[in-house]
Amino acid sequence: MTKRKIGIMGGTFDPIHIGHLILGEAAHRQFGLETVYFMPAGNPPHKRNRAGRATDAQRLEMVRRAIASNPHFELSEREMNPDGYSYSYRTLEALNSEHPDCSFYFIIGADSLFDFDTWREPARIAAACSLVVATRNQTDPVRFEQEIETKRKTYNGTFLRLDTPNLDISSHHLREMIQKEESVKYYIPDPVIEYIQQEHIYRVDDGEES
Repeated sequence: MTKRKIGIMGGTFDPIHIGHLILGEAAHRQFGLETVYFMPAGNPPHKRNRAGRATDAQRLEMVRRAIASNPHFELSEREMNPDGYSYSYRTLEALNSEHPDCSFYFIIGADSLFDFDTWREPARIAAACSLVVATRNQTDPVRFEQEIETKRKTYNGTFLRLDTPNLDISSHHLREMIQKEESVKYYIPDPVIEYIQQEHIYRVDDGEES
């Protein structure tokens, strides 16, 4: 039986931007994914409602609006829980148990590839999914390929290169732009920009720090 191919894009999405959407779409095309789940990470209680950051509910709504026009993107709330952060290996193992007819493709950036050894239970992550790694313009291609091969051998896993130009956009920088009242048009989808403005997200009052 041919398994359904499902992609997973994790992250804080604070805010979601076009770089996230381009990676999800590129993975969908390159690997023939049926659906890509956008899965925002929950914030632990001590990190909720911080000045200059979006709440969990606002981050979910921004993702929902960003992906609404794409029929093969879906919002997943499964990492939103009262305790905050969920470990990737637990999420992936639960998905495999619940959906034995699916193969999961976990989309990560080049930075995460080089940091993968420090993740919680990396071997279990590699056993539970195929890892799709987006390249970065600043990363030497030879070193990148060597690192992918090293990880394949170390974890006996599937590490795949995602062939797409990596837009060097960070959510941190976008939050700073919004705080300075600079335009983020074309960096963030218009429906998300409208929501940010409507909710006054990322505005920091005088005397508060982000």
